[in-house]
Amino acid sequence: MKVIVAGMPKTGTKSMNKALTRLGYSVYDFPENAYLLGDYYNKIACEGWTTQDFRDMYENVDAIVDYPAHFFWDEIHKAFPDAKVILTTRNSEEEWIRSLVNQVAVNDRSVLFKLMHFLSPTCWTSLDALAVLRSLVFGSRSLVNVKDFNKQMAVKLYRQHNAYVLHSAPKDKLLVYNVSEGWDPLCDFLDVPVPEEPFPHKNKDGNFVNSLTTDYPVFRKIQREIIVSSIILSSSAVLTGMVLYKYGVSGIFSQARTCWDLITTRIWLS
Repeated sequence: MKVIVAGMPKTGTKSMNKALTRLGYSVYDFPENAYLLGDYYNKIACEGWTTQDFRDMYENVDAIVDYPAHFFWDEIHKAFPDAKVILTTRNSEEEWIRSLVNQVAVNDRSVLFKLMHFLSPTCWTSLDALAVLRSLVFGSRSLVNVKDFNKQMAVKLYRQHNAYVLHSAPKDKLLVYNVSEGWDPLCDFLDVPVPEEPFPHKNKDGNFVNSLTTDYPVFRKIQREIIVSSIILSSSAVLTGMVLYKYGVSGIFSQARTCWDLITTRIWLS
């Protein structure tokens, strides 16, 4: 672990992912943290953790960004004390909460987000296991329902988180950074050459939802699971309809009773 991005979500974390990847770092963003390390975070949320847990989780990763890893930046830094810490920020708390609320609204409108919670086993076992941590980070268990989102609590937690990083991170290893500043302060802090291309700005207006399946392999897996589950459900519905059409409700119960009698008779004879 070389770089710990400790900034809250909606502080340019998707842009940081792309920038650090361009600079040659292997990066774990939210999808990797949630889906590849979901079992670890489920254990952390329910039972606690040790420094060795985080060392095992990130020993082969260069950088982390976004939820839920950012929340445990201090514990990760204890596991990797030579890592540099970047606190990404917005221009104001008001700007941050507007961006977060917009993201929740975008998630709420996303068909993919709705389907994956119902049709993807990967989502059931990983994403939903992080609900406890969402409450700690955002003051809400849901980030896909605007009506259930507590803006005041989220701002309070944003303020507390940033204050804790500023107070606790080693000053010689800390960069307070806004992605609008571009490459120069970031590359100077990391002691790497400045790329010639413009700094990447991702997820403007919360639109990262539209690029999930192209940017993150795990979401391609989820998309495949949604397709397979949809085919199974559709086939089951068609088969059920055909059986109902042929036998009717009473006929189905009659056929089921016949099968049950045959099974119990075979068991009795054996």
